[in-house]
Amino acid sequence: MFIGIDHGTTAMRFSTGREEFKISREEARGFSASDLARLCRVDEIEGIAICYSMGDGIAAITDIRKVRNRGIISREGAGKHIGGGTRVYDEIERSGLAAVVIPGLHRKSPTDPRFKAYSHQASPEKIGILYEVSHDLGPDIVVCDASSNTVTLLVTGGRITGAFDACIFAPGTRHGALDVDAIRRIDRGDVTANNAFLEAGVNHTMPPELRVETMAMFAAMECAAMLLINPGARVALAGSMAPAIAPGVEALLAREVAVYDEWAAARGLAKIARDVFSGTPEILGLTVDR
Repeated sequence: MFIGIDHGTTAMRFSTGREEFKISREEARGFSASDLARLCRVDEIEGIAICYSMGDGIAAITDIRKVRNRGIISREGAGKHIGGGTRVYDEIERSGLAAVVIPGLHRKSPTDPRFKAYSHQASPEKIGILYEVSHDLGPDIVVCDASSNTVTLLVTGGRITGAFDACIFAPGTRHGALDVDAIRRIDRGDVTANNAFLEAGVNHTMPPELRVETMAMFAAMECAAMLLINPGARVALAGSMAPAIAPGVEALLAREVAVYDEWAAARGLAKIARDVFSGTPEILGLTVDR
């Protein structure tokens, strides 16, 4: 049995592709490897693919025993730090179970070098979403993951081309890019840069009646930007807001959009674990280091 573990913004999701469960990141602070028995017998687990934070300390899918500092450069930066993801990672590492750590996308990743104008492109769980969608839609896809954050990625010819990270372009419900007003508040010392990021989503900046419409517009704009590079790519939405924004995105793009639920990352990660531990040397252009 193979398991994918998604370190999401609000929850940790665990999936075999058939069985699955989730816990909040606060609840995850009490996680034990024995909790995986909710999916299958622990002695039946053949491999795990796990994510942690930004994943910017590694560029390959790496055996957990080879990874230092949980695969990140620093815990400082854009995001909310709770401790649940750390607990899950450390429990998996201590368990002795076969596991690989999924990298994020950043300047050391094998993406189109033009995307490296920005230091970070996407966090590791997005790789799971891409793998899940690519199995359904093929080797040329644009995937927009819209929830607390909005992140859009492009795959061309079965290889990851690049991505727009959450703090660059489209807002999510909670988080978003820093505009001129946010920069001024930071410079005055009214708020930290991280807290400004955490309060830049549409739930903080837009009236309720415009939030879905606003997210749909910006998500469609990110997808349209990716389609400039690969016009023939098929488009998919994932994340908690995908069903709500799908009609607006389809109307703006004038094309059909596939919709995936909150389990896409964990299910895709389970597929990555299956393929990595079956000997696949590369996943979507990312090398495997076991």
